[in-house]
Amino acid sequence: MQLKTRHLLTIRDLDSSEIRDLVRRAAELKAALKGGGHQKSLAGKSVALIFDKPSTRTRVSFEVGVAQLGGKPLFMTSRDSQLGRDEPLKDTARVMSRYVDAMVVRTFGQNVVKDLAHWGSVPVINALTDRYHPCQVLSDLLTVQEHLGRLEGFTYAWLGDGNNMAHSWLEAAAALQLELRLACPPDFMPHEDIVAYAREQGAQITLTHDPREAIAGAQVVNTDVWASMGQEDQAGERRRAFEGFTLDAGLLSLADPAAIVLHCLPAHRGEEISEEVLEGPQSVVWDQAENRLHMQKAIMEALLAPQVS
Repeated sequence: MQLKTRHLLTIRDLDSSEIRDLVRRAAELKAALKGGGHQKSLAGKSVALIFDKPSTRTRVSFEVGVAQLGGKPLFMTSRDSQLGRDEPLKDTARVMSRYVDAMVVRTFGQNVVKDLAHWGSVPVINALTDRYHPCQVLSDLLTVQEHLGRLEGFTYAWLGDGNNMAHSWLEAAAALQLELRLACPPDFMPHEDIVAYAREQGAQITLTHDPREAIAGAQVVNTDVWASMGQEDQAGERRRAFEGFTLDAGLLSLADPAAIVLHCLPAHRGEEISEEVLEGPQSVVWDQAENRLHMQKAIMEALLAPQVS
């Protein structure tokens, strides 16, 4: 499987056929793993996991994924590299490119992954920035495909903060021509330029401040924490602003009866989602979390060993 891009910094780097190919390949890798098989497509390759932000699912899924594909993961925080000592990104990029075959980066600013990709000579994968979370949304699309049988023809609802997840969903909607409704409080809407891009590409985008409007009849319902990492000092303000946005049984009853519920985790039960819904029969969040592993493997394989997939 050959991607046109050398890096995955944003879903905008992919076209619709490449997204479908990644979903297909991730499903194949998942089936192979369940059957006891391991594809060693990264044998002899080393992948640096450079994390400015701590993580559970992102770190484990990438680290285990590299190992399952036969590669060597190297985990680094800002304390373990010169990035924490103000070394220019262009220097880090050029040096790391001499040591490893790819860099997976979880950081704050989108400029970090862009600069590493520009100055380095190996693939860079955006494992999360404040602006985008492409690997998570690609994993979510795999989950939708598994549970609903296809990606198109559904109404996707996003409830909560217009954050990096919302931005990546907008770009997925643009690529796949999806109907996406986003309900966010007035001061927490997604960036206007990303909304405009999705609309220009033909996606059917609805913006509202009313979660009931967004969720009505939706087949895919998605939410996230109200205060992301680095926003802890805003938690009280955000709880007040997001009053009425809790995805509870009452709100979920407005969706399609067969709707699935997504949450990228960690979840704050009783805030953005109720315990009843998170643990309920429409929740697919545990499959969604598992699918991070399989999608990360598909992404790395496509960038590092395209002849295999």
